[in-house]
Amino acid sequence: MYRDLLLVAPELFLTLASLVLLLWAAWGGDKAAKAISWVAVACLAAAAFLIPAETGADAVAFAGLVTSDLFAGFSRVLIYGAAAVALLAAAGWFGRAGDYKAEYPVLVIFSAIGMGLMVTASDLLTLYVGLEMQSLSAYVLASFQRSDARSAEAGLKYFVLGALASGLLLYGISLLYGFTGSTMFGDIATALGSPAEEGIEMGRLFGIVFVLAGLAFKVSAVPFHMWTPDVYEGAPTPVTAFFASAPKVAAMALLVRVAVEAMGPVADAWQQIIIFMALASTILGGVAAIGQRNIKRLLAYSSINNVGFALVGLAAGGQAGASSVLFYMTVYIVMTLGSFLVVLRMRDADGEPVESIASLSGLSRTRPGLAAAMAVFMLSLAGIPPLFGFWPKFVVFEAAVRADLVWLAAVAIATSVISAFYYIKIVKIMYFDESAPAFIKEREPIGAALILAAALAVSPLGYLAIPYLTPLTDAAAASLF
Repeated sequence: MYRDLLLVAPELFLTLASLVLLLWAAWGGDKAAKAISWVAVACLAAAAFLIPAETGADAVAFAGLVTSDLFAGFSRVLIYGAAAVALLAAAGWFGRAGDYKAEYPVLVIFSAIGMGLMVTASDLLTLYVGLEMQSLSAYVLASFQRSDARSAEAGLKYFVLGALASGLLLYGISLLYGFTGSTMFGDIATALGSPAEEGIEMGRLFGIVFVLAGLAFKVSAVPFHMWTPDVYEGAPTPVTAFFASAPKVAAMALLVRVAVEAMGPVADAWQQIIIFMALASTILGGVAAIGQRNIKRLLAYSSINNVGFALVGLAAGGQAGASSVLFYMTVYIVMTLGSFLVVLRMRDADGEPVESIASLSGLSRTRPGLAAAMAVFMLSLAGIPPLFGFWPKFVVFEAAVRADLVWLAAVAIATSVISAFYYIKIVKIMYFDESAPAFIKEREPIGAALILAAALAVSPLGYLAIPYLTPLTDAAAASLF
């Protein structure tokens, strides 16, 4: 039992910390919100140090319900890091309007606990518990600004569509349990690998389809992406930054684990579904963003587009494919968080948030540093060399080619060219259009430092991290096989 508890030490620590912070929020009120945020960031950092580095049979806890292997450990680090950055960005943004509530960092911690369970799940029930814990916190975060009609609408849409996705997932889980006799990933894989009657085979296939449909909603993959633009636009910008980073990593890691560990023997079946979602996501994410006028909606379609590229790596299968997904998501969250950190600083002379793309006109003349950082993030998201955003795309395309999916890599490359149009359009607006009213200058050293760090990480300097990052993703992917 002691070893089992040790393998879930990060989640146990965050659970105790969240309860203490919740009591602090209740007794201290909103005046303690910023102090609670700093303590929450420290708790996330401490949880990252508590992640065990286990492999093989030693990584299994609670009779197989949880697997705390290197894959889960790597994913946890990304999740806790992204959540911490989102918390640091939120305090300054909410604080101007005086609507930063002490419950905000507690909800982020609750969500992080759920995401930790998601990436360590090796049973369909553990998967569902973690996913719902993350989702319930996310619904509240989306509607956090109760005085803002857009925020309330975003929370409602997210809740209704999330409930639909949960229903699909539960139906798929019930089918897999009914036709395999177990909810454990290993037992499901064994059952799927054994021959069965035609009716049972069809039931298993439907179970796989519904489970993948439920998980596709969480990663915003087409055709289950419909919530993303509306929720990203309506939710408070720090919440949107959080949604676009940590939950995306958790959901993608969960999808990889389910595909590899539970559905590995029927790769031919789920690979076709993943390929369709990858193609549809890259195409729609590349085309639909072109006409957007709101920067948050544009970044929503950008996230759909990038999820499609990550799914190309998953479609490739094998250790190389799983490693490419981890590598891609690592660089993706840096680019995305950096972009949203810039959006957080878009405020007019009255201090009100500005979200229109037109407001970026001439930013290079009014705020040259901010424009340079945004240009780095946009061009890196487009995958234009020599910026570091090019390399993760190259890695997933290479994995697809090695898996004899040359045509899939070719189509993904073509859609990458399409998506580059709207990224470059942002750069053109900032550097060549007539200047719009300047954004208010504010002293936020933490935000500025985070933007600078993210910009340097996805600049050509990022290539220096390849000798260190690639072995980590390879080792994490190897722990799945």
